[in-house]
Amino acid sequence: MSPIQDHPLRYELANELHARPFPSLEAPCHAVYLAIKQPHDAASRDRDADRAHLLALLDRFGGPHPKPGATHHFGQLGQHQLKWEQHTEFVTYTVFVNGVAERPFDKASYTVFPEDWLADAPGVRITSAFIRVEPMPDDDEIRRKLDDWFVPESLAVSRVLDDTAAMAGDFRIDAGGHMRFAVFVRPDTGPRRVGRIVQRICEIETYKTMSMLGLSRARTLTPKMGQLDSQLNTLMEDMTGTVSQPDATLKALLEISAELESLLAKTAFRFGATGAYEAIVNQRIGVMREERFEGRQTFAEFMMRRFDPAMRTVKSTEDRLKAMSERAIRAGELLRTRVDVERSAQNQQLLASMDQRADLQLRLQKTVEGLSTVAISYYALNLVIYAAGPFAEPLGLSKGLLTAIATPLVVLLVWGMVRRIRRKME
Repeated sequence: MSPIQDHPLRYELANELHARPFPSLEAPCHAVYLAIKQPHDAASRDRDADRAHLLALLDRFGGPHPKPGATHHFGQLGQHQLKWEQHTEFVTYTVFVNGVAERPFDKASYTVFPEDWLADAPGVRITSAFIRVEPMPDDDEIRRKLDDWFVPESLAVSRVLDDTAAMAGDFRIDAGGHMRFAVFVRPDTGPRRVGRIVQRICEIETYKTMSMLGLSRARTLTPKMGQLDSQLNTLMEDMTGTVSQPDATLKALLEISAELESLLAKTAFRFGATGAYEAIVNQRIGVMREERFEGRQTFAEFMMRRFDPAMRTVKSTEDRLKAMSERAIRAGELLRTRVDVERSAQNQQLLASMDQRADLQLRLQKTVEGLSTVAISYYALNLVIYAAGPFAEPLGLSKGLLTAIATPLVVLLVWGMVRRIRRKME
């Protein structure tokens, strides 16, 4: 008996769950992070260009190549480790380096990415970050470092994963063009857990930035939506009275509806992606199991105050755009129904007028038929008199008497013939 056959994608799908492992990191160390995105239409970009750019970096350091068509890679980059991931709209590079620079967040650490290689990137930088990982000192030392490294007004810091580590960041771009994050880990924190913390910080920053693209799109749409909304309100107010030119009004409504549908189609991907990215940000923060550090705001609180309002704006814009589109469609249908009713009334009046004309034509036809009977009878009677004249004298009939006798017979005969023809025509 032959064994059961596997689905062609069974192993590929199972392995996909384990294809992106977390790095193993030990303090002290730091990570240099970079996310690259095409400025426009990134979802349909040339992904081979992403892989070619990765191979160019690996070849500089003699690193091994990923498999053809791979969407992720984890391997050596000289003395460091590189994690590369290709996503729907962007690609990310994370280099993990042992030890930390004497000067915190020194921009010289970014030289792991050669300048000419960065210049050849198939896209633009959407975000970049330094993540500095140190052994956890006492609270006073942590407080001093946070005050030196970050902007106090926007600083978010919390103890995470059952107080095995603390993470901090102010979500501001420094003078070197990078975000800064710090992680302090207890000595007994495992390398895998440290790697998960660093990875999730990178994901929080990336997906937060990608989500904010939706806010930019919403702000761009707002003036146009306001203009269309004003036009739509004007047309709907006109519809409440007598529409002097319903066809022109209907055409204007259809034009507005088509423009709104076009805006919906153009923004559907961005607004949908924004919702998905927002969910990832909140999920990544949630799994960190934050606890407050000395009364400071946590990452979740920072997002609630700064990030959530932006996401609500995006959602509000999306809902408003959908509502406007539906309202334009309903207005068009109402006006179309109104036009149809008016045309039906006009058609009924036209049919009534046609019935009247048909009735008049029928009466005229009957009148003509009566006159034609008289005319035919007159000519037929003359023919009968002419034909019967020679036979009337031997019979002693005068012409007047012959006419009197033949007239009713001829008229009756002609009337019967006309009536028979009329019945056949009916």
